[in-house]
Amino acid sequence: MDRSLNKTRPVLICLVLTVIVSAVYYQVCNFEFLDYDDPEYVHENSNVHNGITPETIKWAFNAGYASNWHPVTWLSHALDWQFFGSDPAGHRITNLVLHIANTLLLFIVLNQMTAAVWPSAFVAALFALHPLHVESVAWIAERKDVLSTFFLMLTIWAYIRFVRRKNILRYILIIVFFALGLMSKPMLVTLPFVLLLLDYWPLGRIGSKRSFGCLFVEKIPLFVMTIASSVITFVAQQKGGAMQPAEHLDFITRLANASISYLRYILKMFWPSRLAIFYPHSGEETSLVFAGISAALLLAITVIVLFFAKKHRYLFTGWFWYLGTLVPVIGIVQVGYQALADRYTYIPLTGLFIIIAWAADELLAKWRYRKDVLRFSALVILSVLAVVTHMQVRYWKDTITLSEHALEVTGNNFKIHFGMALTYLKQGRMDKAIYHDRQALKIIPRSITVWNNLGTALISTGRIDQAVDCFEKAVAIDPCDSEAYLNLCYLLTDKGEIDQAVSLCKKALQANPELNEIRVFLALTLVEAGRFDQAVKEYEDFLSRQPQNAVSHNDFGVVLYQQGQFDKALEHFRRAVQIDPKYDLAKKHLELTLTNIQHQPNKNTENSVK
Repeated sequence: MDRSLNKTRPVLICLVLTVIVSAVYYQVCNFEFLDYDDPEYVHENSNVHNGITPETIKWAFNAGYASNWHPVTWLSHALDWQFFGSDPAGHRITNLVLHIANTLLLFIVLNQMTAAVWPSAFVAALFALHPLHVESVAWIAERKDVLSTFFLMLTIWAYIRFVRRKNILRYILIIVFFALGLMSKPMLVTLPFVLLLLDYWPLGRIGSKRSFGCLFVEKIPLFVMTIASSVITFVAQQKGGAMQPAEHLDFITRLANASISYLRYILKMFWPSRLAIFYPHSGEETSLVFAGISAALLLAITVIVLFFAKKHRYLFTGWFWYLGTLVPVIGIVQVGYQALADRYTYIPLTGLFIIIAWAADELLAKWRYRKDVLRFSALVILSVLAVVTHMQVRYWKDTITLSEHALEVTGNNFKIHFGMALTYLKQGRMDKAIYHDRQALKIIPRSITVWNNLGTALISTGRIDQAVDCFEKAVAIDPCDSEAYLNLCYLLTDKGEIDQAVSLCKKALQANPELNEIRVFLALTLVEAGRFDQAVKEYEDFLSRQPQNAVSHNDFGVVLYQQGQFDKALEHFRRAVQIDPKYDLAKKHLELTLTNIQHQPNKNTENSVK
């Protein structure tokens, strides 16, 4: 009977974990797409909308889209779109299923390594129900978190099988799962170090320097994959501009923020309140004193862990799991404008959960009522976490609810004000959009993007003079900003002030000749003003810089046609269709021009068209 119970207990635990996690997160099925990253990742990404096709696969592996290289994540989104289309419920259910799978795999691998059912179950339950993990599960764009962790757990599972019986096929399985994980999210670059930690405890494979050396050599292929993934990610993020904020933060500031963040994550683990989708970086105002205190506390904990590590090995593995897996996202290399992010704890907190579970079991080992105390404590802790997580999930139902909560629990949150302004602008609620744009400008008054957006919102409410002032301020901040110039030019042409618009375009091109959008607008404006010769010159100049621009070839063809230069017009219409075979307007112009010429072959072409 005992053997039967031992076999069925893990199955029952997995079933209970599945039910509880589903009950806590079920509400996500009724939530909308968010305006944060979801458009770029899913519902406005035409590559994803194609589903799984050879073209999509090629794009996923070649693109550094969204400042990242994670082809497996892109393919998972494409697969979701193929099944669920624009219904966000299906996309969210996939995230939830992956989170449940991660929970069960975590329990399984810990139980297999330690044979300690209840501590393993408690760690898995903490992982499943902690509020800090809501962001990774409820946010569709964070598919990369739950997907990469799924492959991390499979890699560990494959590694356990390899340790028990070594053969090349099992090692290849480790490499395959690790590769899939890296291609889901490059944060997994620390996994080879995690495997070395597991070699120390609970696998007990490290007993000497020699054994460590052998185990390190065993993982050299994984370290090579880590280096390759790091290089690819660095290039993708640099090309995408995600690392731009690092230019404005010196190394000391980034190091200080990293020290503080390590401690803040621990505090949030114990007291998960005031959670937000975005925590603004303090920048140069980062407290060096607080950073020093945080560093001292972290160092003290590390010394204590090292002191007791020989007798209590789980302390070493758990603590360095936490410290190590956070390294890629702790902010030493700054990506984005956040100080920290809840989603970054999805993998690292597991190390601290391991310490809590095994330490509690050890500390109460000699207590008479040890089992009752542990069960009651676990029940209370997990019940509280389940309730708090359920409440935290509710904030993710739509962009406005999530943003308003973020503003309640954070200060000087430029990104959230700016995001809300864009959402309200999309909804046509201009007064609210204007309010949040102005709030964002109080925080960062030299944001060109916000000045442009504010001007756009003001135009919609008929406040033209105020809009002009916004665009002029944007131009004053950056004389090479094409969007601000274009907005000003549009306003001037709408008012019939063509000469002023032409003059402004030329001024912009003097500041930066590479502003191609301005050059195209100038050409169109010159056409509207009847200055065809000047327009032709601008089109020729633009197309010498952008020879593959089908739209401009078509527009230039129209100008040439109007001037009676039909052979040249025909040439540009043909070029437009060659570049974009699906360009229907260019096809129509091409057919009309050919028909016109063919119907009047013996007459002067210019006169016949007229």
